[in-house]
This record gives sequence, C-alpha cells and structure tokens, in this order.
Amino acid sequence: NPSAREFASGQLPRTIAGALELNGLEPGLLCLEITESVLVEEPEAVTSVLRELADLGVNVAIDDFGTGYSSLAYLKRFPVQILKIDQSFVRGIETDGESRAIVQTIVGLASTLRLRVVAEGVETASQLEVVGELGCDFAQGFYLGHPMPPEAFEDLVSAGPHGVVRPSAG
Repeated sequence: NPSAREFASGQLPRTIAGALELNGLEPGLLCLEITESVLVEEPEAVTSVLRELADLGVNVAIDDFGTGYSSLAYLKRFPVQILKIDQSFVRGIETDGESRAIVQTIVGLASTLRLRVVAEGVETASQLEVVGELGCDFAQGFYLGHPMPPEAFEDLVSAGPHGVVRPSAG
C-alpha cells in the first residue's frame, strides 16, 4: 500500500515500471491498494500518479471502501479499477440485512462503473457464498487462506488461479 508521501513524490510510477521490467512481470498482474485517506491528503498528486499507473496498465484498488472518507466523487475523479469492500460490511452479512444491502449497492455501483469488487474479511463458507451471490468478483480473508511463508505462496500460485467467487450459472 503506497503512502501519501510516495504519491506526493511523483516517483511511484517510475519505480513501479522499473520493478516490473526488472522482474519481467506484466503490469496488469500488479494491484496497488490505496486507502481513502491517501486520496484526500494529496488529491492532485494522487490523480496524476494514478493516471500514470493506469497508463502503465497497473491496477489500483481503493481499500476499505465504504469507511472513512468515502465519497462517490472519488470513483469519478480517480482512475481506479477495483473497490475493496471493508470487512465490517462482510462480518455478519449472512444475517445483517443492512450490511447485505450496502454490499449489494456497492457491487451494483461498481458494475455500472465497470469496476471489480473484492470482499475483504471473508472468514466462513457462508460469507463466501453470500458475497458470491451478491456479485463480488473476488474474496479475501482467513477462510480462503492465512498468512504464509513465501515458499507456500509460490506453491499456491503455481497451483492455478484462485479467488473468483461468482457462483457458476446453471
């Protein structure tokens, strides 16, 4: 997660481009997460840097969307590709109608704006099922995996794609 200082320096796109080239990685495989607080600290610098990152093909996600300084204007102003729904809305989603409505609304808005959605803090099979039914593109949380050493992560990635939660049609 880049800090406001890293955005303000203006060096982030060059640093990212260099790291991608050095490691032979496609830019679309990288997703940087930014918090809403970074968006309000240095909005002009952030806008410029986000445009450069988008031009590189790097994905950017707004982390913990729906908390803090949430503003729908951010979605219009800043070139982001992913919204990460805060875990406070996922916790209890199986029985809490308000949380379910908020997640459903965020997913609908994101879909209209052609953004992808990640549900954070998924800790149970039933939460995974509900966020999938509501249209979240991906899920993240302890139910899907705990922190692991680099070697275990490499094995996981080598095994193939993970994280899509949409139920199959039919």
